[in-house]
Amino acid sequence: MPFNSTPLSIPTHAELNEAYFVECDKQDSLASFRGQFELADGLIYLNGNSLGVLPTAAKTRMQEVISTEWGTGLIRSWNTHSWINLPQRIGGKLAKIVGAKEHEVIVCDSTSINLFKLAAAAIKLNPGRTKIVTEPGNFPTDLYILNGVKNFIGQQIEIVTVPSHEITQHIDSDTALVCLTHVHYKSGTMLDMAAITKAAHDQGALMMWDLSHSTGAVPVDLNKAHADLAVGCGYKYLNGGPGAPAFLYVAEQHIEKLQQPLTGWFGHANAFAMSDDYEAASGIEKTLCGTTPVIAASALEVGVDIMCQVDFAQLREKSLSLSEHFIKLMEPLCEKYGFELATPLEPSQRGSQVSYKHSEGYAIMQALIHQNIIGDFRAPEILRFGFAPLYVQFIDLWNTVQALDTIMRNETWNRPEFKTRSKVT
Repeated sequence: MPFNSTPLSIPTHAELNEAYFVECDKQDSLASFRGQFELADGLIYLNGNSLGVLPTAAKTRMQEVISTEWGTGLIRSWNTHSWINLPQRIGGKLAKIVGAKEHEVIVCDSTSINLFKLAAAAIKLNPGRTKIVTEPGNFPTDLYILNGVKNFIGQQIEIVTVPSHEITQHIDSDTALVCLTHVHYKSGTMLDMAAITKAAHDQGALMMWDLSHSTGAVPVDLNKAHADLAVGCGYKYLNGGPGAPAFLYVAEQHIEKLQQPLTGWFGHANAFAMSDDYEAASGIEKTLCGTTPVIAASALEVGVDIMCQVDFAQLREKSLSLSEHFIKLMEPLCEKYGFELATPLEPSQRGSQVSYKHSEGYAIMQALIHQNIIGDFRAPEILRFGFAPLYVQFIDLWNTVQALDTIMRNETWNRPEFKTRSKVT
């Protein structure tokens, strides 16, 4: 019956009913985590792959930071409340989540800024090579930043974009860096980190992974995969809040030689010496740039602390079970209404989301959101359903597909208000 016994053994569609999903939730080993998040009654939230839910403890923590640490402690709190060590402290916790050593991960800046820093540094670490290999349809900021690095460096750098399943065929002796997203933001396709990293290393290239749709959703082991560099987002599955600081990873063997281009004062070996001359810190701190956003970083730490309590084998088991059940429930709707699965059927190739193509995808999603079931849309035709295992319930799947069936049957999506595009989709 329920998922704990054999997570990928799904009953036939005829055997799936409301009672079945209620029983799945009763046997959910991660069910207790849901109570740590702010979720309104009647809300089904399937958008944690875009913005995670507010942890209840973050409200108390924010009040403490604002009223006590900032309000009373003022500038003294850089020392008395250890604000100065936030990037390293949270990075050390994140290291356990992404399979790295504590001194290889640090929290700072945004994903885009960290991509720029590490991509530019990778070119310096691999002199004489002229290619950066990535995939078309990668998350836009990844492609924009890589092209920005190319334009900024001013030497003959070539950006080569090829489909992910062909990547290894295009890595050669001219390749300085391979840069890929571990779980694709549209399709939810998860790449084989170890195999692609090995292929890059076999040709002498460095490997950088964007973990924005992986961290906190699927098991990640950067050290085991021998990854060189990585970046990741703090506001999706880590539940750090909108615009939460990002993080970056540099493998131990590269830290000493790595030169990042944004040499701000927090990356200085002795920031408060106030020297005119820049001297990079010796450790991962050299990747820092400006002042830590203390309030935002403190909120992120709450989400990271919750994630540090999680058994990732259980997390992955539930994630796959949620997506398998959802795909099974959606099969009749694909036949009746023309939804096309955009996510791999093979579980090992799937992150923690399921996506469908439909020509009226935007309007359909707006109609669903109107019913307090929140997924999202990515142009031109992708409906995304994210499954954050810590707070998504099995009954949410049943209720979502029932609502979607009604929307399609009654053509509710065809109302003008659902076809009007908002700035954020």
